[in-house]
Amino acid sequence: MAENKQKGNGTVMEKERLNKYLASCGVCSRREADRLVEEGRVTVNGERAVTGMQVCDEDQILVNGKEIQGKNKKVVLAYYKPVGVVCTEKDRFADKKITDVVKFPVRVTYAGRLDKDSEGLLLLSNDGALIDAMMRGSAGHEKEYVVKVNKEISNEFIQKMEAGVYLTELDLTTKPCKIEKTGKFTFKIVLTQGVNRQIKRMAKEMGYHVVAIRRIRVMNITLSGLMPGQYRQLSEAELRTLYNSCFGEKNRKNTKYCGDKK
Repeated sequence: MAENKQKGNGTVMEKERLNKYLASCGVCSRREADRLVEEGRVTVNGERAVTGMQVCDEDQILVNGKEIQGKNKKVVLAYYKPVGVVCTEKDRFADKKITDVVKFPVRVTYAGRLDKDSEGLLLLSNDGALIDAMMRGSAGHEKEYVVKVNKEISNEFIQKMEAGVYLTELDLTTKPCKIEKTGKFTFKIVLTQGVNRQIKRMAKEMGYHVVAIRRIRVMNITLSGLMPGQYRQLSEAELRTLYNSCFGEKNRKNTKYCGDKK
């Protein structure tokens, strides 16, 4: 049975086998972890690790001299959602749920949806407070999209979309937004609202049909370097800016994370 370790505040930290712990942090498989331990490439609290030993998040674990962040640390990932993947966790009839296709040792959920027929950037995290902050419509966080429509884009279309469009179905007028024509049938648009299917609804009011949508940016995070289906960990600079934008410099969390591009 695993021994437990008590923190200074009285909280008991449950311990588990080192190979299982390293696997749950996404470092490697259990078999590979055992091999690393046998080769002397793993230390725990400054001492050479031993096969079968018990560890917890409070222990300092180094693999090849690099510290491993605990599995309870906050995780923030940038994920390129492909067309066909559904942003749902509970619909058992969905063909490709996001929770099935994103294989990460720590359970993460998404901030802001993309329709099944849309693609692009989703931020995934196990930090509920961060997700709530990003999804708060009143915060005005920017989301940028590349959009293709079914007919040639007119100057009137650009001007009216930029100024705000009355959505009959919802009985509301969208906020002014940034928009740029990039081709005969394509444009970039930056939104700060959380209206469901906003771009499709706006285009429909203007007599257009959206053919394709790709989200390329959420706040300071972009799709750069990602192919459909890939995810990556955020850099320290990206995390710092993201948390500052959501909570302010004073309340920024000291976020550590694990994971790599997959």
